[in-house]
Formats: sequence, C-alpha cells, structure tokens
Amino acid sequence: MICRIASLILFAVSLGRAAEPASSKLAKVGENGRLVYTPWNQQGDRIPDFSTCGYKGGLVAIPDMPVRRTLKPADGDNRERIQLALDELAALPLKDGVRGALLLKRGRYPVEGQLYMRASGVVLRGEDDGEEDTVLIATQRKQHTLIKIGGTGRPKEVAGTRTKVTDTYVPVGAVKLRVENPAPFSVGDLVIVHRPSTKEWITEIAMDRIKERHKKVRQWKPGSYDLRFQRIIVAIRGKELELDAPLACSLDGTFGGGTVYRYTWDERIENVGVENLRGESEFDHAKADGKRKGEYVDENHGWNFLSFGVVRDGWARQVTSRYFGYSCVAISSPASRITVQNSACLDPVSKVSGGRRYSFAISGQLNLVRDCRTRGGRHDFVMHARVPGPNVFLDCVAEKAYSDSGPHHRWATGTLYDNVVVKGNSLNVQDRQWSGTGHGWAGANMVFWNCTARSFRCQKPPTAQNLGVGCEGPLITKGGAKQHPAGWWESPGKPVAPRSLYLQQVAERQARMKER
Repeated sequence: MICRIASLILFAVSLGRAAEPASSKLAKVGENGRLVYTPWNQQGDRIPDFSTCGYKGGLVAIPDMPVRRTLKPADGDNRERIQLALDELAALPLKDGVRGALLLKRGRYPVEGQLYMRASGVVLRGEDDGEEDTVLIATQRKQHTLIKIGGTGRPKEVAGTRTKVTDTYVPVGAVKLRVENPAPFSVGDLVIVHRPSTKEWITEIAMDRIKERHKKVRQWKPGSYDLRFQRIIVAIRGKELELDAPLACSLDGTFGGGTVYRYTWDERIENVGVENLRGESEFDHAKADGKRKGEYVDENHGWNFLSFGVVRDGWARQVTSRYFGYSCVAISSPASRITVQNSACLDPVSKVSGGRRYSFAISGQLNLVRDCRTRGGRHDFVMHARVPGPNVFLDCVAEKAYSDSGPHHRWATGTLYDNVVVKGNSLNVQDRQWSGTGHGWAGANMVFWNCTARSFRCQKPPTAQNLGVGCEGPLITKGGAKQHPAGWWESPGKPVAPRSLYLQQVAERQARMKER
C-alpha cells in the first residue's frame, strides 16, 4: 500500500513537471514575473524589447475619431466625391492631433483610380467589415494602389549635429550608446542612428561573392545597405544617449561603427487611419489559372488595397482585401509606428510568381501587424530589403500559402514573428544568394517565437544571429541556396513561456511606467 501511494505521488509530480511550460535561456520569466534576458554571445547581443512597435510606440490605444463628414454610395465612379470629402477634412484645423473621420455608409463604392490621404488627423471609416457593409471597389484596369496614405519629402539632417558613436561595440537590443559630442542633443530630439555598410562588412558576410547563377545578380555595394534607425532621445547622461527603442543590428567599430544626428521631417503626417472597410478589385474572370482550380491570373487591376508612405503613427484596423494582386497593406520604408490589426488579405488575383502576393509587407520600422490572416498568398508576412527594425508580426495565420513567410531579401533586421502560423508552407530566414537580383542574406537578428509552420530554415549570418524558440515544425538544415550553420534553435516542438513575447514585454513596460 505504501509503495502504491509513493508511486502515485511520484506519478503526480512527474505530471506536474510535464505540464510546466518550457522556457528560453535568452528570455525567461523570473521569480518576480518579469523577463530575465541573457545575451547570446560575449558581446552582449540579446533579444530586443519589441514593445515599442506600433501606434504611438505601443502603449497608446488607437483613438476613435469623431465623424465630421458622411457619404452614402452613389451610382458610377465615387472617387471624386470621396476625395473631395477627404480634402475637406484635411482643411479643418488640427486640434490635439485630430481633424476627424469620413464615414462611408454601408454599400458598394466603385472607385476608378486612387484615393489619397495627405493630412494628419484624418480617418477613413466604413461601417463594420462584412460582405454587406462598406465596400470600396477598385475598377481601374491597371495595377494601382487604391488608398495611398502619406505626406512627402525625406528626413532632413540638422546641420552640425552629426557625431560619432564612440563605443567599440553597441550590441543588438541596446538602447544606450556613447557619442563623441553630446552638445547638439536634448531629451525629446528626433535622431537617426546611422549604421554604414562598409566594404569590410560586406566582405565579412560574403555578399560581394554571391554566386552569379544568372545575369541579373548584383553583388552588394558599400553604401547601398546602410541602416538608419529613427529614434527619440529619452535621457542624456554625460556622453551617453538613451533612446526610446532598441537597435535591431549591432554597431561594430570594426565595420565602421555608427553616427548619430538630429533630423526634421515637417512633411510627414501623423495620426491617420483606415477602419472597417472591405476592398475588392475587379478583374477579368476569363483569365483563369489553368493549373490551379478557382484561381485567376489577370494582372491589370488593383494591386494594393492600401499603403502607408511618409507616415508616423498610423493604423489600419478591421480592413479586408479581396482579389488585389499584391497586398492588403504595404508599409513602405518611410513609415514608422504603424499598427495593422484584425485584418485579412484574401484570394489575391495574379500569377503565382515572383513579385506578387505579398499580403502584409513591411519595409519601415517600429511597426506592428497583429491578429491578421491571409488566404492564397505567397510571402504573406514578409520583410523587404534594408529594414532597420524592430518590427512585429503577432498572432497571424496564413492559409493556403503558396510560398514561405519571413524576411525576403537584403538584410532586414530585428523582426519578431510571435505565434505566427503558416499553413502548408514554411517560415524562413536564410541566405537566398542569387534569388531575384541577388537577395543574399534576407534577415538578421530575427526571432521566431512559438511559431508553427510546415518547416523552418533558420541560418546564422556572420556578424549577427537568427533565433527560433518554441517552434513547431522541423528545422531544415540541408539544401537551400547555400549551406550555413543553424541559428539559435531552442525548445523545438515545445512552446515556451511566456506565450507571447511581445505581449509580455508590453505588460512589463506598462508596469515600469506606473512605477515611475
């Protein structure tokens, strides 16, 4: 009897241990309920704090702007009347970052051409997001973006403010760096941390020796792969600057280190969004895909539902695209602190080939795509080239994926894929070598956290790292364009705590702010 009781106790203890979630060596919840970070190398590179991604840096709720204009659908082309209403809103005075919302009542709105949102504080809003609700129909018979959001211009360097970073090495995830001359800077300044792409660095990562399998391959050139991290100074201590968000790539003195300078960008717009809208692109139903049942290959129609350009602090929520050939939402390189949530890219119409079906595509920095889904895309949750990072994809699902998700080409840095599911295809970060025109190392310092896919590739680039933690699906280490050592691959097939790294980081940041 005593032996039986002892066996039952041991069995219960073993069950309890089995039920305990695994944890990562690199970011583990400590006894106080907060993450304890451990660098992955002696230089101090660590998982960044991604909580600063998204609208207003991650901690401010998206506002519900008051309705200032209302339209009902009309027969024929609705482009001019919608554009006129948007321009009328843009002419209203800006008060506390708000002008107001244009509400499109339920119905179908044919739009021949593009709509432009060029002013801060303006929202384009529909009624709900369903088949019988507000639908914009892209009728123009050529590739185009239906809704373009953004200002103009480029960041302007403030003369006399550029100074060298004096640290020998600033690690991945750092928010502090030392500079030669702190005099030009004050707390609250907008700054750019510039990481050069030197000949020595390109040689170190072998991107001047990409195998030329076809004539379009271009070797990487110095100065063409610089990263410019847009940050805000939150503290100054002597010659040390503290930034509002971490660096997603190291600054190594061996490869040129870095510089910091102030910038202005008066033409950039803020506080703009699109909500509760469905977009559909008209296409030629006679152009059926002979290889794939139910697919069409017409390419002379709407290409992007909406795009963010020169925008800081914008959003798209509860938007759905159907039949657009490229994307639901494209976040271009000038865009930062954009949140895309509860949105879907469904049933794109195009050839299933390169340069098509990039459902949610990021080129900018400090952006968040969460709770989004796709159907029939290729590179569904994708990073483009030379992305400064960080960025986040959270709780996203790709169905019927025709290709992989992940960074696509040319040194995108610091993206967190947090609980991303790719059904029927892969999640990869790798050296793509001669793909395209010489994609080479697609990503560096990427984090796959509790993700699920048919398979994974996670290669380690020289001077950087890539991480997979708690992922379900086999890690493929053979084949591909070129063999490389695997990156950090931890707890395969067993999800880790916390379930969401991003949400844990947000909660901790909120707690720290309350403590202050």
